Amino acid sequence: MASIQQLIRDNAVYASGYLKGRSFTVPTSFSELYAFTTSKLTSLVSVPLPFLSFLALPFFSGTSTTISLVFFYLTWSAFVLSHNQLTVELEGTLAVRLLCFVLPALGFLGFDCALPSLSKGIKDRGSVQSPLLLGRRKLLEVIGISLLNVGLGIALQAIFELGFTEILHLRSILKVTTIVPLPWTIFKDVAKGFVIRGVLVYTINRFLMHTYESPLKTWHLRWQHSISLPFSLVAAYDHPVNHLLSNWLPTFLPAYLFRFHVLTWHLFVALCSLEDLFLFSGYAVLPSTIVLAGMARRTDEHFAVVSEEKAAGNFGRFGVLDVICGTTCQNEDDAMDDMQLEAEKHHIQERAQGGVNGAIAGLKGQAKSRVTRSQNKKGN
Repeated sequence: MASIQQLIRDNAVYASGYLKGRSFTVPTSFSELYAFTTSKLTSLVSVPLPFLSFLALPFFSGTSTTISLVFFYLTWSAFVLSHNQLTVELEGTLAVRLLCFVLPALGFLGFDCALPSLSKGIKDRGSVQSPLLLGRRKLLEVIGISLLNVGLGIALQAIFELGFTEILHLRSILKVTTIVPLPWTIFKDVAKGFVIRGVLVYTINRFLMHTYESPLKTWHLRWQHSISLPFSLVAAYDHPVNHLLSNWLPTFLPAYLFRFHVLTWHLFVALCSLEDLFLFSGYAVLPSTIVLAGMARRTDEHFAVVSEEKAAGNFGRFGVLDVICGTTCQNEDDAMDDMQLEAEKHHIQERAQGGVNGAIAGLKGQAKSRVTRSQNKKGN
């Protein structure tokens, strides 16, 4: 009993000392607050610089790819050695989420609200998809909750990392090293991440958010599906518990299972953020007309049928699991139809057939020329 009491007292003393030490870092005046904020913003801005230097260097100089890779490696190494692991991981995640989702989504919303006549021309369903129909109060709510949920995801990631490293004294969830993973390793990890994320998104969205009666389903219908047709910020607009379960967990779990390198993690988060940005945008004009347009259209249809209180469908992102499980919305093209329509649009079948015919003709011509040369040799 005495040893337990002593342990409790030691922990209390440690906690008190830790809190006192941390209190000295809290700003107590406007000048200190200004300096603290400037320092953090500068640190945040510096996080994506290694990635940007790698991408931008070939455009501003005539250096070779090898020199670009060496420059990136040196920049990355210096960046990791000058920052602690938690800063590299969390501030990098925050920077990626801001650059790839939050700021573009706010920009899309500003465009929709400032130029509604132009916006409706590129919306898949026209003026009925305008965010202005929600009213000012609802729009502010969507913006506030979406930003809150993005912040909660990053905060939960920080809690897990601190729990693993500081409390359980285990290795960090993500690998933060000066060694840059090979492109093939990054590709494999990202591919595995998307497979697991796709399965989890489909399963959670179908069964927990739309099938079984539970608080999760009630919250989901009351929050996210209070919007009849989505725009980009709606991807993060849901009850915080639902958002963490259906959006954050499917993204974070693959990184934990395979222990992604932090660079792979940032790339994976960037791709997932861009996916959310475009799939919920409602725009018919998207960077990839082969895949993204069909995915965005199925997302719109999912919201439309729920709003009309019809049988929900289109629970996945890519649409493959909906085809396999038969949960595609009625009268809606599935992923296979999208690929076929796109192939027809670009005359892929005709081009492929033309290529085959050309190859066959070339082979016949070569065979005929060989026969002719052989006959000429015999004649000589």
